[in-house]
Amino acid sequence: MNKRAIYSLLIAISLPLIGYMIVKYYSRDAVQMPKRYFYDSVHVIDRKGKKTNDTIWHKVRDIQLTNQMGKQVSLYDLRNKVVVVNFFFSRCPSICPGMTRAMKKLQDSYVKNPDIVHFLSISIDPERDSVPALRRFADRFNVNHDNWWFTTGDKKDIYDFAFSEMKASIADAEVDTAFIHTENLFLLDSNKIVRGWYNAFDSVKQAKLAHDIPTLMLEKDRTSPSIFRSFIPYLPVIFLGIGLTIFMVSLLNKNKKKTKTYAGSNPP
Repeated sequence: MNKRAIYSLLIAISLPLIGYMIVKYYSRDAVQMPKRYFYDSVHVIDRKGKKTNDTIWHKVRDIQLTNQMGKQVSLYDLRNKVVVVNFFFSRCPSICPGMTRAMKKLQDSYVKNPDIVHFLSISIDPERDSVPALRRFADRFNVNHDNWWFTTGDKKDIYDFAFSEMKASIADAEVDTAFIHTENLFLLDSNKIVRGWYNAFDSVKQAKLAHDIPTLMLEKDRTSPSIFRSFIPYLPVIFLGIGLTIFMVSLLNKNKKKTKTYAGSNPP
């Protein structure tokens, strides 16, 4: 094999590989996903002699509630949905109406795609927030009851959920553990993992929340990965095969041309 053929082979092999590495490098951060904040444990997994850390992210537990329509509901009823959660009470004269208006703007922005996100407002004064009180409060803001629940339930369960599961006191260090009164809206992904909290009165934070909701819908569920993901480790080999095929086809075409030229130069 002459030098020209060797150079052609190297180019045929390297170009697909270089293209693959460039695409892989520039696409890894193409979409910035909201980060996960809390983990339950970190396991060390030995994969073929190589130890890797596998983080078990904190998944918010289920909670049983009653919504403004008098229906028994739970967080886990919202399967495969991104959820925006806030804590409020219907008699609140200060921040609760403002938070509700902020969430109503978000709901209105998804009026054509209501299945993308569900809104969940949990009362921190469940003893006074009866079903009729919740319905009156929701109707004040003309909300869509189908994808926004105003809920009541067991007070101890709600407060434990707010602090132990949603980490409300970490998101807002000034929150009163005896009466949850935070301005934050909490974002849960479809696996019910906390992906962020956003001040309802900060326009920049609200814009970030509006961006993060559809972004999370693009995220693949790690428990049911795409069928194409299994091919990723073999991509370099596939590209190598393509390169070699291109080289062999090119070499055969070149030999055919030489044969024709030789035959044409020696007529019978």
